[in-house]
Amino acid sequence: MSKIKVAVIGSGNIGTDLMIKVLRTSAHLEMGAMVGIDSASDGLARAARFGIPITAEGVEGLVAMPGFDEIEIVFDATSAKAHLANEARLRPFGKRMIDLTPAAIGPYVVPAVNADDHVDAPNVNMVTCGGQATIPIVAAVSRVAHVAYAEIVASIASKSAGPGTRANIDEFTETTSAAIVSVGGARRGKAIIVLNPAEPPLVMRDTVFCLVDAPDPVVHEQIRQSIREMVADVAAYVPGYRLEQQVQITEIPADQPVHTLFADGRHPTHQVSVFLAVEGAAHYLPAYAGNLDIMTSAGLQIAERIAQRKELAR
Repeated sequence: MSKIKVAVIGSGNIGTDLMIKVLRTSAHLEMGAMVGIDSASDGLARAARFGIPITAEGVEGLVAMPGFDEIEIVFDATSAKAHLANEARLRPFGKRMIDLTPAAIGPYVVPAVNADDHVDAPNVNMVTCGGQATIPIVAAVSRVAHVAYAEIVASIASKSAGPGTRANIDEFTETTSAAIVSVGGARRGKAIIVLNPAEPPLVMRDTVFCLVDAPDPVVHEQIRQSIREMVADVAAYVPGYRLEQQVQITEIPADQPVHTLFADGRHPTHQVSVFLAVEGAAHYLPAYAGNLDIMTSAGLQIAERIAQRKELAR
């Protein structure tokens, strides 16, 4: 069967890594266009060497391309502000959009948790790198025990945070916090990002804290097993995703103030602490840039599912 043609808007690090992943690993997708706004970008130069149609005229250049009608899926790897304009321009053409910015026009998608729920949506949002790494863990806890509060801390190498990431810090915290609730299943959520300037650069590290109602030790083991299964599910499309140590579940002391309660006024009984690392596949980005790799891998995963659905419908 013929593959589904895709375009990538954004010829920076994320867009270029996406292109390389499509070329090297995709079973159902092929590159139809690489779109940028800097004619001297490495992403456009590499695309040209691969024989992929390119334009440095942004979304208008994409629409004007001779093969535009054949493109069915468009990845947007620009910025939250740019995605608003790109989505509005492409909406009349019926292109399926996969948004790798925090713009969040469409529903949040974390492939290991809810990809099948939104495979037919015209625009899906891949949350953030921190969201892709941590929301599966919150969801794994939530499917066993009620989560009153979930807090995630994403620590990434400063070198892997480009201009787009730095420009969208506020959107990162807002989008990730909202998705912790709507996708992860926590009653409340909070997200923190840390740009680590260490040299040599460290791989992405993520910490997840959940306050739960789980006084039964049997439930503790069910939570641990649910997390192990979820880690395996994510690692199926992000091979460098792993637990750094055993899941910790500790009782909350009676004299320790807890300001987040359940809807019925109950106090959480235990804290679940999970420590993760995400190492990149180094297709284009360095291995320490797991924060970028997990975004491109997640975006590719949902695109593959969309393409499979389209192939079955033909």
